[in-house]
Amino acid sequence: MARTRVETRARARALQALYAWDMRGGVDLERVATHLWDDMAITPAERHVAGPIVRLVASRQRDLDAQLADVTTNWRLERIGAVERCVLRMAAAELTIGETPPKVIIQEAVTLSERYGSAASAKFVNGVLDALARRMGRM
Repeated sequence: MARTRVETRARARALQALYAWDMRGGVDLERVATHLWDDMAITPAERHVAGPIVRLVASRQRDLDAQLADVTTNWRLERIGAVERCVLRMAAAELTIGETPPKVIIQEAVTLSERYGSAASAKFVNGVLDALARRMGRM
């Protein structure tokens, strides 16, 4: 991972924090992220990119989940695998922030879901995020 872009590494760090938080249930997300990133000695540059994503999920999780539920026809968010759920929340937060082109966000989310999930996860994530970005007027 040493040669990958800071933004790409930061998205992986945000995903790791969201996953750890999802597994713990009910714990403060920002605290989980800080402890995890301290333990892993995550660089300030990566924290600078991952931090706003994690903070937005922490402050607007219900809203993000509702938006995702609107585009995950026949899938309740709690029934989706933890990796996919966390990737979707991370990407939804980044789409909401609006600083990165949607195609970049979606491609990186697909790559992460393939790396930590499966090819089927990647296809599912791609479809959901494409629909979400369109609904948000970002594509």
